[in-house]
Parts: sequence; C-alpha cells; structure tokens
Amino acid sequence: MTYSEDPLPVWDIVREDTELTLPILRLKRRRMRRPSDGKEGDFFIAEAPLWVNVIARTAEGDIVLVEQYRHGIHDISLEIPGGVADGSGSGLDAAKRELAEETGYTSERWTYLGSVSSNPAIFNNRCEMYLAEDCIRTQEQDLDPFEEIRVIRLKEADFLDAVRSGRIHHSLAVAAVGLWRLG
Repeated sequence: MTYSEDPLPVWDIVREDTELTLPILRLKRRRMRRPSDGKEGDFFIAEAPLWVNVIARTAEGDIVLVEQYRHGIHDISLEIPGGVADGSGSGLDAAKRELAEETGYTSERWTYLGSVSSNPAIFNNRCEMYLAEDCIRTQEQDLDPFEEIRVIRLKEADFLDAVRSGRIHHSLAVAAVGLWRLG
C-alpha cells in the first residue's frame, strides 16, 4: 500500500443545528459537504467537555483503580480514576479533583502524558491523561450522588495483566496506559 502526500480536504459545514441538550453533552446535526465532489449529507456530533484520566501510583508501586457500575455496558467496569473537567481550571486541576473525589488519594507529583480524541467519529472532545506518583490516601471519597465506587489497588504487573487480558477494557484507560508506557 502506498500513501499520498496530498492531505485529504476538511469537509465544509453547510448547516449546524442543536438537536438535543443534556447535562453531559449536546447533540448536533451537521449538514456537511465533501469538497471533492460537492456531495452533502447529515452527520451527528456529540459535543462534550474535556475529560481527564489518571494513572495513580503509590510509593509502593501499586496502581490505584476504581470499580463501578457503568450504564452504557450495563455492567461493572474496572478503570483508572477520571471524569469530566467542569470548566473551572485546567485539565490538571480536574485530574487532581477526580483522583481525590473518587479514591481519597492525592499526589504532589504529576506528569502530563498526553491527550487523545475520545471518539473522533462522533465526539468533538479530548481526554487528557496524567500520571500521579507517590499517591497517598489523605481523605475519604467524596462521590457524586449516583456514584458507587470501590477503590482497588493492584501491583503494577497485575494492572498491566488486567489491561492485556481485557479485564480493564475502558478504551480511554487503555489509551492512558499506552501513553504512559510509551513515555
């Protein structure tokens, strides 16, 4: 297979309408035109705020995880801490807040790992990934009214095995591990 040096053109937005506004996202219908032939079609875009995820390591080398029910898959999911940046502050501020609220752990050593598109086919947002090192439990969990989260610590090797085996299957958590291990 060969690749062309010519970049693909960005499609033109003909019209954009908000179809639905929810607390967690806004669904938009975009009428788009392909520049190569002028063909038009409707596409749906989910506008969402910045998300954050944290790989949290203790001084002993354990990884701090959260286990919780997820409505989308109607099952329990083992994940790294994370959530929605509320717009007041940076992604790092949101990462620190989410780690403390979900797990009770805090850290003074933070490293930015990178950012990924959450799902560029339909979502317009990004997810920033952070590494928090030397995490210690300094407070009780401060969960949202409908959160029920169990905090689990795994040895790093067991954590990586859980990712490898698919026990940890949240795509953004897997992406964070990739950025961490590539760094």
